[in-house]
Amino acid sequence: MDADRLYGADLAGRGAQYVAQAMPVDVVSAGSTPDQARAALEEAVGLFLSTAQEMGTLREVLEECAYEYHEGCWRAPKWISVERHFAQLSA
Repeated sequence: MDADRLYGADLAGRGAQYVAQAMPVDVVSAGSTPDQARAALEEAVGLFLSTAQEMGTLREVLEECAYEYHEGCWRAPKWISVERHFAQLSA
């Protein structure tokens, strides 16, 4: 069963560390530059999906992430919105 690697990526950080997160599969990786973080994320998502496929759990994993299998291929969930929320932290 093949799975398209369609996912959104959120990139954050500055200075010495950048963190990239793939959504909705919730895989996170990092690098010392934005490009390195993106490349590390691409590799991490690929390893995550191939491991799930080897374990026989790919369908379950993708369905839990709201992907749908239709006419021989996986379709990523439609994004409704991308939001930023802030939490109040005391000093």
